[in-house]
Amino acid sequence: MLEKINKIYHEFPSRFWIIVLTFFIDSIGGTLLFPFFSLYITQRFHVGMTQAGVVLAMFSIFGIFGSMAGGALTDRLGRRKLILFGLVFSALSTLSLGLVNSMAVLYPLAAFIGLLSDVAGPAHAAMMADILNEKQRQEGFGILRVVRNLAWIIGPTIGGFLANRSFFLLFLIDAFVSCIVAVIFYRLMPETRPVARAETQHEPFWKTVLGYRVALRDFAFMAFILAAILMGAVYQQMYNSLSVYLRDNHGVDPQGYGFLMTVSAITVILFQFSVTRVIKNSPPFLIMALGTLFYMIGFSMFGFVSAYWLFAASIVVITMGEMLVMPTSQTLAANFAPEEMRGRYMAVFSLTWYLPSTFAPMLAGLILDNLNPNLLWYIGGILCAVSALSYYALHLRLGGQERFVPTSSADEEAAPA
Repeated sequence: MLEKINKIYHEFPSRFWIIVLTFFIDSIGGTLLFPFFSLYITQRFHVGMTQAGVVLAMFSIFGIFGSMAGGALTDRLGRRKLILFGLVFSALSTLSLGLVNSMAVLYPLAAFIGLLSDVAGPAHAAMMADILNEKQRQEGFGILRVVRNLAWIIGPTIGGFLANRSFFLLFLIDAFVSCIVAVIFYRLMPETRPVARAETQHEPFWKTVLGYRVALRDFAFMAFILAAILMGAVYQQMYNSLSVYLRDNHGVDPQGYGFLMTVSAITVILFQFSVTRVIKNSPPFLIMALGTLFYMIGFSMFGFVSAYWLFAASIVVITMGEMLVMPTSQTLAANFAPEEMRGRYMAVFSLTWYLPSTFAPMLAGLILDNLNPNLLWYIGGILCAVSALSYYALHLRLGGQERFVPTSSADEEAAPA
């Protein structure tokens, strides 16, 4: 086992392991707080989930604009500066959220934080694409998923213990963790942005922003994004609507739901890296289609079964899809991007999470409150089927390519460097 770990360690560059270390530490801080944030809002401000949902939606909506700006800034200024800014701002914004004492202040604060807190998101993804070559990216993103799920086991456990004593401790520790990560990153991680081409090195920022046209006119990339948005709208139900559905329709308490999430995390920790190694040479869009079919089966099962062990089986099926979809989708997004446009392409890819998070919970709530609750999972299964067919169509169009030339003939500048 030690020899295997040592071999894996030396297969990746040292800068990748710095990212893994900082990502793990930062994820513990985030998972310490995030699962309890809605509880904090409702308890501190004496409001219901509707008001809490509005606050969370504002984070996502303004996060879209922040991510788009961050993508252009990443290609313009580099990755390191944006990531350090994001870490320092995260510490300050976390403290401000813990100190605010009025909903009237929380709403504009959520908009401001949403706008700036996600500026660094594209920089993280672009840095991964800079450091790892095409053959390593799928495994690299898989390792980050293992680390993230390990943090999901550690963080909420500590957070639940601290939340019973003081919610402010969660905000304080998360801010402190962000500062620690910023120091490690500042000391150990150099800039990774490729040297800019002569014609883009001194271009005005507005022209960098207009470069988003290249990604938006890339037909295959945008088809991939739309299919991922459909899939993401269903996948996000596991983290917002599922707990309410299980409680109201099957009497599953929060502890039972928490156990299901733990089952998912343990499955990823045990099997993600092995699965990624098995699929790394397979056609990526076929893997996406297969993983989405697992989603279709797993989420549809919630509408048909009623025994708790079958709910656990559904989560395992969904997690199998996750282990295929998550690292592959991130790798595809990175491989679509021309070298000098990685930040902007990864910003567009972030829409596959942001857009569903703005509308999917609300639509799911309308179904759960006004229609047959099982209909939510039937519709989810249909959307996953459409998404899987879209990925298969992209496979037929692009085959098993590992890197893609933008398909719009309108922009010659779109060709990869």
